[in-house]
Amino acid sequence: MSDTTEGLVLAADGRPLKQSLRRALLRQKVRALMLIAPLLLFVVVTFVVPIFSMLFRSVENDIVPVTLPGVVTELAEWDSSTGMAPSEDVFRNLYIDLFKASEAKQHTRLGTRLNYEQTGLSSLFRTTGRGLDDIGEEWQDPLEDIDANFKDGAFWFEMMSGSDGDSLLEDRRDLWAEMIGESMAGDVGFVPSEQVAQMLPWTSRAYTDFAIWTAIADNDVVAEEDPWEAVYGALGMDLTNPDTVNAIGSYTGPGADALKAAVANLDMLPQDGFREAFAAESEDWVSPDVWATIKLYSPSVTPGYFLNAIDMQLTPDGVEQKPENQQIYTQLFIRTLVMALIITASCIVLGYPVAWLLANLPMRTSSVLMILVLLPFWTSLLVRTSAWKVLLQQQGVINEILVWLGFVNDADRLILMNNATGTIIAMTHILLPFMILPLYSVMKTVPPSYLRAAKSLGATNWTAFWRVYFPQSVPGIGAGSILVFILAIGYYITPEIVGGTSGVFISNRIAYHISSSLNWGLAAALGSILLVVVLGLYWCYDRIVGIDNVKLGG
Repeated sequence: MSDTTEGLVLAADGRPLKQSLRRALLRQKVRALMLIAPLLLFVVVTFVVPIFSMLFRSVENDIVPVTLPGVVTELAEWDSSTGMAPSEDVFRNLYIDLFKASEAKQHTRLGTRLNYEQTGLSSLFRTTGRGLDDIGEEWQDPLEDIDANFKDGAFWFEMMSGSDGDSLLEDRRDLWAEMIGESMAGDVGFVPSEQVAQMLPWTSRAYTDFAIWTAIADNDVVAEEDPWEAVYGALGMDLTNPDTVNAIGSYTGPGADALKAAVANLDMLPQDGFREAFAAESEDWVSPDVWATIKLYSPSVTPGYFLNAIDMQLTPDGVEQKPENQQIYTQLFIRTLVMALIITASCIVLGYPVAWLLANLPMRTSSVLMILVLLPFWTSLLVRTSAWKVLLQQQGVINEILVWLGFVNDADRLILMNNATGTIIAMTHILLPFMILPLYSVMKTVPPSYLRAAKSLGATNWTAFWRVYFPQSVPGIGAGSILVFILAIGYYITPEIVGGTSGVFISNRIAYHISSSLNWGLAAALGSILLVVVLGLYWCYDRIVGIDNVKLGG
């Protein structure tokens, strides 16, 4: 192995020794990585990915721009400070976008999202979605009276079909795909006419939307189906444009006679626009506040969820504090932290003597007592919490005993349930083993001879304990405190059952938004803030105490 050539030390295989060592170290690292790869993959899938998903959901707001793309574009030019509703073009886009959304059953999801920011918008979108057909029929009926061909789906297909309209078809297909989250791929059996698209832009977009949905979602033949009422409404929009009227006058393609007849009888069509039509459905549609909310939450990324999570709100004038009677989350965060600290302190006070006994009693006795400490782990958390509900209520076991002993009058029974007291008592009992076990494992490593030596040097029992024994058990207190505090700050089952209104944690509100209100964005924002708070407290603990001083024994 010790050959030298031109000053290089060679290995047994003839390679330079440094190169061989690097290759050997690389192989060791690869083997080590392969050994931990399953665990690493598990952590990424079950921990890292959900956290990043939560962080993304807390700012994601795609539903507004993908459901109302035309409205969002037109609404960008509207100034909410005027105190007036937007222009007619916004309402025209609203009709086309909302009709599509109602066909795909997406308008209710949109309403639910906006209802988080302004109460009443959910019902507004839901009720308006049911009246969109009626709005379209205001244009459909007179058009069919003007020319019977407008009743025939095959006539519409012939008039709207042509060539060079592939880009329009793909653009509208992409909008459908973004709205419903599916590719909408497949043969539509229809290509828009570029000539008609330039002459009738609103009608072409609406008919293309109809054709894509009919062919891909409904699996029907476009030429055999009558168009949506939205297509008639879109034709009414086009016929109000003088350029369109002039273009129809020189048009000779399919449907020319019917279109010219419609131009000749414009007085038969509704004279009011879509703004008036939506106002007839609900006066809220001409309320600037409604449109201000839609505009505020038009971007695909929003800080709105995080602002709500700290009792603030996004308004046209900027970020503002919520009214005092609506500020709940800041108080919940403070309550959660304070109660988690109280529970941790209670577990230290109750758990330290128990752990000391377990560590210093004879093995046979301590083993029996350890079984009693571990026994709660073998009982359902729900059962233990429900048991505390029985014990703590005013007619429960604890109050009955206190009344029987004469400590409490029957009329002045203690209120230990549905408040912070009940939560602290129940959670201290539930989390106590998580404090005892780290303390016990550390205390078992403290040699009894240390105390005997201190006493032999003249120290009292208290001095020997406080100056010799206690400092060596501090790492166990640190480990148990971190464990109990982190578990306590995220608990929600026990506070939900025994906490009432004043004893619930922020985790209960997160669970409510996930399972009941379905406001996952706000739940994600609250969860993200809670995560940051816990990490911040962990960092502070490391700076003050030092995480290296935390032990679980050994």
